[in-house]
Amino acid sequence: MIKLIKICFVFLSILTQANSISAQQKQKRPNVLFILVDDLKPAIHGYGDTYAHTPHMDQLIKEGVRFDRAYSNQAVCVASRNSLLLGSRSTSTGLYDFGRNFRQFYPDVVTMPQAFKNQGYHSQAIGKVFHIGHHTYNDTISWSVPHFHEKIVEYLSMDKSKSETTIEEALFENESWEYALKQVKGLAWESPDVEDEAYGDGRVAGKAVKVLDSLKNEDTPFFLAVGFARPHLPFSVPKKYWDLYQENELPLPGTEEHPMGAPDMAIKKFGEIEQYQDIPNYKEGQRYPDQLKRKLIHGYYAGVSYVDAQIGKVLGKLKDAGLAENTIVVLWGDHGYLLGDMGMWTKHVNYELANRIPLIISYPKKTLSNHASTSIVETVDLYPTLIEMAGLEMPKNHVLPFDGNSLRKLLLNKKHQVDYAYHCYPRNGWMGRAIRTDRFRLIEWRNIQNAKLAPTYEFYEYGEDLLEYKNIANKDNINFQKLLKLLENQPNFKQPLPASPIK
Repeated sequence: MIKLIKICFVFLSILTQANSISAQQKQKRPNVLFILVDDLKPAIHGYGDTYAHTPHMDQLIKEGVRFDRAYSNQAVCVASRNSLLLGSRSTSTGLYDFGRNFRQFYPDVVTMPQAFKNQGYHSQAIGKVFHIGHHTYNDTISWSVPHFHEKIVEYLSMDKSKSETTIEEALFENESWEYALKQVKGLAWESPDVEDEAYGDGRVAGKAVKVLDSLKNEDTPFFLAVGFARPHLPFSVPKKYWDLYQENELPLPGTEEHPMGAPDMAIKKFGEIEQYQDIPNYKEGQRYPDQLKRKLIHGYYAGVSYVDAQIGKVLGKLKDAGLAENTIVVLWGDHGYLLGDMGMWTKHVNYELANRIPLIISYPKKTLSNHASTSIVETVDLYPTLIEMAGLEMPKNHVLPFDGNSLRKLLLNKKHQVDYAYHCYPRNGWMGRAIRTDRFRLIEWRNIQNAKLAPTYEFYEYGEDLLEYKNIANKDNINFQKLLKLLENQPNFKQPLPASPIK
């Protein structure tokens, strides 16, 4: 009997030790804090924007690697976020627009947070991660707990007595276009003297702080995605962030002329911004008055500073909770932004300022710190990067091609890899596919319905700024031919998938 008790004691001791080792192994796996910011171009002081007040993002830059040449795979939030979370470009998925539920077409695809969840992580989403709105929905399978959703568009000072809601509010709440277009236009900006939590991003930050506090004593590693809406329109931002800037000192566009010789389908004809009050409808050759331009630019920068403060709260809690040393932090903007540059506003084009994004990766003691990488990287590179950094396996049953490459080596040494970025934007029945190298961008426009129509091209060489002034496409140019060969080596683009049934 005594011998049996001793055997049981030894067995229990071994089992307890094994469980302890298992817990330690789990804890050695790094956590991931993924911060997503809507419509954020590199208007960040740490990126060299001397106008921007962004102390918290600046501090993150000092602690990690800043990618100066990172690009979205399509300059619209739904496609860009799908590329990030699926690891596949929109040209591989056929998902270019709103209203397409990727699970309808790829039910077995494994999203990035789902890959972490499947390998023992707690995965959780707060705020705008997948695009929700315009008949596009969250992916519940990706998360361990229900997604915490917040408003993207809301107003504190607008009189809505003449309408149930506003156009953009209705669209982001997944109301029908028919219903939305019967509503009034919302304000393009407001600046009430309120606390941060009066708007959704402040509440998202507050929720993230609480979640991090609850996770600090857990053995299970986490993948926590925190998404912020500003500086997306409307520029509804507390007054104190507007007060950081002198409106007449902010920069106006370097040029408001469309690129000379660009084909018509390449040019953005306003669109999104016209859903708001006091914004004139587009007329060929029309430019906004300086007062309106300055107000919009001021609102954008106020939004950047507001979201910077929310990011600061989340990063502060990460450190206070003792989680920072074992957490990979990624800050990512879903695409760039045009503020009247070349006579265009917001995004939805293949040009540089609409596609270049901020990307910062920090992992204390495991990556370089305060390093600026000039390597050309893409949104789709982040899926394999984080999987490798966490020591996990890439899903074998993904059903879609993984279009990116791990950036881990770029986080460990200062050697730069100047290759190329590939992105696209479709418009008016044409598909524009772009290759960006160190000095050049080639854009090929092919007719989606009629392959017999000859393609048309744009070709730009960049100087000291990042604007496209003149299309210099010439098939006899050796640099044009080099980029054309790169483009021809890409898989052919997938036709746009049909809209999903409305829920």
